[in-house]
Amino acid sequence: MELYLFLKVLWWLLLGVLLMGLAIMVGMDMGVGAMLRYVGRTDTERRIALNTIAPHWDGNQVWFILGGGAIFAAFPLIYATAFSGLYIVMLLLLWTMIVRPLGFEYRSKLPGTKWRNVWDWSLVVSGAVPMIVYGAGMGNMFRGVPFHFGWDLTSFYTGSFLSLLNPFAVMCGVLSLTLAIYMGGVMLMGRAERGALWDRARGAATVCGIVAIVLFTIGGIWVSQMSGYRLEHAPLPGMAQTPLQQSVVLADGAWFDNYRAYPVLWLVPVLGYVGMLLGLLAVRAGRSTLAWWLGALAWIGVIGTAGVSLFPFLMPSSSDPSQSLTVWNSISSQTTLTWMTGWTVVFMPIVLAYTSWAFHVMRGKVKAEQVESDPHAY
Repeated sequence: MELYLFLKVLWWLLLGVLLMGLAIMVGMDMGVGAMLRYVGRTDTERRIALNTIAPHWDGNQVWFILGGGAIFAAFPLIYATAFSGLYIVMLLLLWTMIVRPLGFEYRSKLPGTKWRNVWDWSLVVSGAVPMIVYGAGMGNMFRGVPFHFGWDLTSFYTGSFLSLLNPFAVMCGVLSLTLAIYMGGVMLMGRAERGALWDRARGAATVCGIVAIVLFTIGGIWVSQMSGYRLEHAPLPGMAQTPLQQSVVLADGAWFDNYRAYPVLWLVPVLGYVGMLLGLLAVRAGRSTLAWWLGALAWIGVIGTAGVSLFPFLMPSSSDPSQSLTVWNSISSQTTLTWMTGWTVVFMPIVLAYTSWAFHVMRGKVKAEQVESDPHAY
């Protein structure tokens, strides 16, 4: 029983790591795309912006695969419930992720202004929408998702697509987008030469960093006034169980229960504030590399705050709170988790190693004359 409990908590932590990696690495690329038409006022400037992330954007999609694969294998009930109930959202993400590589690959194939403008705007939309959905998805976990189970664990979604766009979720989506644009801005600062493009990237990173701090603060106050979910009774965490075996109640301030029980957890949101505040100072000082790492710290703090606040809930049910999905009742068997842990120990260092190597090899500034003379450049 002790090993199973350990593996459950371990995979909750690993899922958080994957979500953080996705937000940092993919969010950076999405941020560049979302502000492409703002930072790039000429075709050459837009090509410079695209070529700053050209060596990395497709490799960073590995984090999407890892995140989806981890949920599928480690939390199959979450995967099945979310992908069936939130089908329209998943299709929206799928179509934006299909359009995005087309924008990269086709944009510069023809010289026509209209042709390139169409693909530019496709990159803007396919950069902004996934990050808004990403943040809104996390926001909806605090509000609860309208689903319930039958006696055979068949899930039934009772809400609508528009119900997912509630004010709190939209605010979380905008917070996600601002952090992505911040990361994209400091990436451009690091790889573009000083000039108009560099200045606009720094301006965008500064504004979005300030907005992120404001939204993170508003979100915390909002959650403190929100009715949260509290697990009243369930089988022991180390036992195999289903969401039909527990009792959950709604209570004011319940999302702060973990902080009251373990005050050390307040360090997690503090990390978010430290990353955002010091990141702004680094941006103003032109320290793009330091600003990037501080932005990553901000993402870790923000996502960590959501995870710590929700624990042990992963997907609360607003239709029937007692059928909410938690770390304890939605996870795979001990055997599955053991095998997954073994493969993770092998492959996660490889992913981190080749990602670091790619950034090291592809370091340096992207210059206008390079993209104009290189037929293989975006």
